[in-house]
Amino acid sequence: MESRVITIARSLGASGEEVGHLVSKELSFRYVDEEIIVRAAEKAGVSPEVIAQVEQTQPLIVRILESMARYPVEPMAGQVVALASDPSLRSPAYEKLIEQVIRETAAEGNVVILAHGAGIHLAGTKDLLRVFVTGSPGVRSERLKHDAKLDEQPARKAIRDSDRQRREYLRRFCDVGQESPTHYDLVINTDFLTTPQAAELIVSASRL
Repeated sequence: MESRVITIARSLGASGEEVGHLVSKELSFRYVDEEIIVRAAEKAGVSPEVIAQVEQTQPLIVRILESMARYPVEPMAGQVVALASDPSLRSPAYEKLIEQVIRETAAEGNVVILAHGAGIHLAGTKDLLRVFVTGSPGVRSERLKHDAKLDEQPARKAIRDSDRQRREYLRRFCDVGQESPTHYDLVINTDFLTTPQAAELIVSASRL
């Protein structure tokens, strides 16, 4: 049976975002990443920055702010970004909103959901394909050097920090102490595969 929901977890520098976009285009599926944050913020009555702060994933925060620069969102009345530093925002209620929005998004079908632990949250869902796009730290840091114009040491540090943040995110939001290949239906190493090749594998798997 063909998959109606594809989740893509990815390591920084593994080209997961690009792969996800190609998959959504090939299948004519909606591509969702930052929208998870925006919808969760709407439910909570706060700004997207606040929910991004709750997630505490720096690369995601950067993407959210870049997205908002392209597509400005009107701030909630009386809402200030300073709220993001409020310890009360670490409440599990905010964290559960992420999972709720992921489930609602998946229920709509025909969607590629990037990151946010979506594959873990949706485990057992019908017509679901869970993918992890990753690569070796060395190859990923080289990509980051090229794409972000970073020197070698900052690029390597960014990879280490991102991997640590992923582990912490999965522990905190998904109750996963140790990520395993068995959390996914398909694990793709992009050390040697091109982005189109990786996307083709996912599309083929989704049609099995």
